[in-house]
This record gives sequence, structure tokens and C-alpha cells, in this order.
Amino acid sequence: MKPRVLTGEHFMNGDVACAEGAIAAGCKFFGGYPITPATEVAEHISVRLPHVGGTYIQMEDEIAAMTSILGGAWTGVKSMTATSGPGFSLMMETVGLAVVTETPCVVVNVQRAGPSTGLPTQGAQADMMQVRWGSHGDYEIIAIAPASPQEMFDLTITAFNLSETYRTPVFIMSDEIVGHMSEKVVIPEESRIRTVSRPKPSGRRDRFRLYKPGANGVAPMPAIGDGYNVHVTGLTHDEKGYPVMSVDTQKEMMDRLLGKIRNNLDDIIMTEGYRLEDAEIVIVSYGVSSRTSYTTVDEARKMGIRAGLLRLITVWPFPEEKIRRLAGQVKGFVTVEINMGQISREVQRCAGGQVPTYSVGHPGGAIIPPDDVIQVLREGF
Repeated sequence: MKPRVLTGEHFMNGDVACAEGAIAAGCKFFGGYPITPATEVAEHISVRLPHVGGTYIQMEDEIAAMTSILGGAWTGVKSMTATSGPGFSLMMETVGLAVVTETPCVVVNVQRAGPSTGLPTQGAQADMMQVRWGSHGDYEIIAIAPASPQEMFDLTITAFNLSETYRTPVFIMSDEIVGHMSEKVVIPEESRIRTVSRPKPSGRRDRFRLYKPGANGVAPMPAIGDGYNVHVTGLTHDEKGYPVMSVDTQKEMMDRLLGKIRNNLDDIIMTEGYRLEDAEIVIVSYGVSSRTSYTTVDEARKMGIRAGLLRLITVWPFPEEKIRRLAGQVKGFVTVEINMGQISREVQRCAGGQVPTYSVGHPGGAIIPPDDVIQVLREGF
């Protein structure tokens, strides 16, 4: 059996780094279906997983791929899938099933320009609202936006840890540019990689309740076959997991599903600030667009514009309080994203009219150059 963690320095693209991050996190099942530009994740992990005691299955479509990783998770293993635009749309109903059954899993979306088939080989960041609201009903999710192949490795591990901790699907919202760029990726020794396993039940099995929350609002999760009475359903259910069609049960269930995320925001949300200390204008960006935003800040400073950058590593849950605090300190925000203004609307909402918010974006196919942003910084403020 080959080593699970390939410790050392590597030159690899983001998709491959993501696959290696999943294996380092302990992923043992991958259900996938090929789609540009995410196929390399599946291709690489299909070769590696059997060598580390895992299983790869190519399913007949993305609906089956998403469903398969839920089944894999309930056998007690960490599971993942990867897709892009059209495939992500097909997965949305099953995302809701993952949420309501509190099934930990990781979904990678290497975004491309749409709608529909769009630009299959060119990048975009236009699925950011879909990942938040794509399934029906009220729910909370966690979505992370890597900006480099190194972060594709590191944040894939983080995604698995968050998924296991909160028993929820976690999304890695990459894009074609990060997925296909090749850079140095440093993989640490296995002993230095922190991994999390889902909480296991204890006590008498005849008194076990599948969805009775623990101290952090998350219920322990047995594997099917462990001897516990496990009933998994997409219907509104009580703490035992059995369907109860009532307003009270719906509220109790939803309080638990929403609360386990909303009550742990400080442990979930990750952001990074650059030259924010004295900033008068804040650029808000994430993923590949944040790479050029660092350069934009430096160039703006040379022109006497006191710009800073707030990079969203966690896009969902959205860092509302951070934006509100900044809104009381600065002249305005400029969002930079490869779409027509999706996260810009969230920044505007959280700013609450205190300061203006400008959007710099386009429908996809290329990185947004610093000059486009600097023009808005000069004209808008």
C-alpha cells in the first residue's frame, strides 16, 4: 500500500492538490462523474484511493454521484465528489437531503462560465449564490473559496474537518483558473496534519436518539451497521429520526439545523485582511480574484488611495459582522468577482446604506485586471 500522505514539495495543479488534500484528510469514498474543468480531481483520486484503502466509483450522472457520497458517509467513511456548473445544478436536490439528514460530505465545484454549457474550459465565480440558495427550503451551508493550489490542498482538509464537526455538507468553491494552474504545493508530514472525525454516540443503544444534539448543537453520528436504530429520511423528523408531520417538529428540526451553524460562526468563518488598518476603501474579494486584488491595493497605495483588502476565505456563512464594522470606518467597498455582482449584493446589504458599494466584475472567461479596479477606486471615491 502506497503512502496516504505524499509529504514533500510538489508542482501540481489545483485539482490534483484538492484530491491529495482529500486523501490527507482521510477521505475513503469518492463518487463522481467527469465534467470540465473538475475532471482532474476525479481522475487523480481514482488512481490514488485504491492504494490507500479507499473506493472510487464513477456514477452514471451527477445526481447519482451526489447521492452516492451520502450513502458512503452513512457507512462511516469520509466522502467527497467534484463537479462544475451543469453537474452542480443536478446535485441541488440531494444537497437538501444532505442538509436535512445532517450527512457530512464535501462537494467541490470547479466553477466555469455559464449559464448552461457556457464556457466549459474558462473560469468564473458565478455559482456563489447557487451554492447558498440552490436547494429548496431554509438551510445553512459552509462554502470555502481557495485562491491557489496550495489552498486547494489545505482548505480541502479544512472542509472535511468542518463537515465532520458540524455534520453538514461543505463546499469548496474553486474555479477553472485555480483548478488548472500549477504551482508549488507543500504537503506536510502526516503527523502535522490535523484531521477531525465525527462525534460517535455512547451510552445505551436502546435510548439512542439519532438527532439529539450535543453541547455544540451537533448530534453524534453512528454508522449504519454499528447496532444503533438508525432511520434516515428527508421528511421532517424528530430526534429519533422518524417522520412527524407537524409545525412543532418542523420548527424543532429547523432550529437545530440552522443553530448548529449560526451559533458557531466564530469557529467557522475565515477571512484575511491586507492593509486594512488605515484603509479608507475596502476591496472585498475571494478565490482567484483575490490574487490580483493584493496587487490592486499596492498599486492604489502608490497613487495615494488608501485601499485595503478583505479576502473572504469562507464565503458562506457570510461575514456579516465584519462588513458592518468596516462600514462604520471606511468610505466604501469595491467587490471584485468573476460574475455580474453576486457577493456585491451581500456586501451592500451588510453595509446597510452607511457607505456605497461598487461592483467590478464580468461574466467569465478571464481574471479581472487591477487596472479595472483602480479605475473604479479613482472615479467612485
